[in-house]
Amino acid sequence: MNHDHPITRLGALAIIAAATLTLTSACTGDDKPAAAQAAAGGPEARTIDGARAAAQTVFDRFSGGDFAGAWEMYTQAGKQAISKTDYVKLNEACSRKGLAIQLTSARMDGTDRAIVIAKQLVAAQSYTMVYENNAWKLEPAKEGLALYKQGAAKAIAAQKKAGTCAN
Repeated sequence: MNHDHPITRLGALAIIAAATLTLTSACTGDDKPAAAQAAAGGPEARTIDGARAAAQTVFDRFSGGDFAGAWEMYTQAGKQAISKTDYVKLNEACSRKGLAIQLTSARMDGTDRAIVIAKQLVAAQSYTMVYENNAWKLEPAKEGLALYKQGAAKAIAAQKKAGTCAN
C-alpha cells in the first residue's frame, strides 16, 4: 500500500482505500499452494502467488467487516501508526463494508515486495505487500499512515469533513 491504500468520487474511494485498506483479490487456483502452506503454520511463500493470496485474504477480511483481522495483516509500521482498537473504530464508522475488492494484477518489486492492483467499484488502486517475518503484510500508504496517526476520533472527523466517510 505504498501508493495510497483505498479512498473526488474516484479520489474519495482511493483515500478510503488508503485509509481503510480495502483490498480484495479474485482467487485463482494459483493462490492455493501459498494459502495451504501458510495455513499449515509454515512461512508463506516468498512468491507472487504468496503475495496475491495474502492480499486476497486482507481484502476479504476488510470488505467482510473483519477489521481486526485486516489490521493483523498490516506491516509493523502500519500497526505502530494505529492501534487495533482505533483501526476497528475508524473502519466501523467510515468504511464501505460488503463491497468486494477484486485483485486485478500483481508483480514482484524485488524479493520482498509485491505491488498488487485492486479494484472496488470503478476505482483501481495499487497496494504494496511486504514480506516481513516470513509472511506477506500490507503496507499502508503514506496518506493512510498520516490519517491513522491522528487516532480514531480525529481520523473519523477528517474523513467526514472530506466526504470520504461512508456512514
